[in-house]
Amino acid sequence: MSSQSPNPNESLRIVSLPGDGVGPEVTRAAVQVLEACVKAAGKSLEIIELPIGGAAYDSDGDPLPERTESACKQAHAVLLGAVGGPQYDSLTPDKRPEKGLLRLRKALGVFANLRPVKIYPSLVDRAPIKAEYLRGTDMVVVRELLGGIYFGEPRGWDREVGKAFNTMIYSEAEVRRVARVAFELARARGEAGGKKHVTSVDKANVLEVSRLWREVVTELQKSDYPDVALAHQYVDSAAMDLIKNPGRFDVVVTGNMFGDILTDEAAVLSGSIGLLSSASLGDGPGLYEPIHGSAPDIAGKGIANPIGTIASVAAMLQSSLGLADQSKRVEAAIDSVLQAGHFTADLGGDITTQKMGDLICQALEAQ
Repeated sequence: MSSQSPNPNESLRIVSLPGDGVGPEVTRAAVQVLEACVKAAGKSLEIIELPIGGAAYDSDGDPLPERTESACKQAHAVLLGAVGGPQYDSLTPDKRPEKGLLRLRKALGVFANLRPVKIYPSLVDRAPIKAEYLRGTDMVVVRELLGGIYFGEPRGWDREVGKAFNTMIYSEAEVRRVARVAFELARARGEAGGKKHVTSVDKANVLEVSRLWREVVTELQKSDYPDVALAHQYVDSAAMDLIKNPGRFDVVVTGNMFGDILTDEAAVLSGSIGLLSSASLGDGPGLYEPIHGSAPDIAGKGIANPIGTIASVAAMLQSSLGLADQSKRVEAAIDSVLQAGHFTADLGGDITTQKMGDLICQALEAQ
């Protein structure tokens, strides 16, 4: 899964898609960190910036122009900011910014979205959840990204009769491939001292799709991963446990819509949705982005938290660029900056977006 690491002497080709709202601000800070790490590794770097989402609709009349899609397919990795904004709400579904993102995921074949939920020690007392519930929380949510209700057909809106409909659909093959990612990840985490446990989240008590999901995951565990513990949990119960007992989770695997909702909830554990990164992986270039949206209410104010995007760069260095040591340096730099008490507005501080990027770069230099 995911593209092969670049050849040792090959220039690293990255497509940057700032997008809309706070996307350009957080992406700018993350690119600064990426450039510092690639330089420290003695590699050459080529960054191509192209439009997506609302910005692409404004410039090209299409939320994913052909030039953007083509460049992404030829890159070693893609860095995305965010898409969307209220000014695009009246567009037809095929022109909305979010459609560009869905099309990009499909074009790149990134079927597994990995969203780690890490609790920084310096932020335990700043989260809205009691500290005793948070300590020991270390999980990764593996969200299926190319199926389910977001892509299912038929779909539509019949305004004359006043009805709209979407289709939730999964094939056995789609479930099996994302479940395999979760089991492999849990096994690797177990070898590093983790729980070696997968929780599969569904709604099998009412949905046929979830019953298929549960059956396929169970069969795969029995046949290929008997050394990895498996538990099944309904999505509503899992949502409650994420708040009451997050430390019980190791690797969580779930469908597209459930994963979308649960990971936004999980952001509360870390203290801010601006802290969480994601890596979308498949058979081609990886797509890396923070899990937050475009936040139009604070766009242009320079106060958005770029750490989620910078942490996504760390994931890119690890999974797509073959620079695991640099990935660890970024994670350590983020931790040291937070430990020093430097916080953006979402965490109760006054550090600007760009200043946070500068501080993390300085922490890299000091290592």
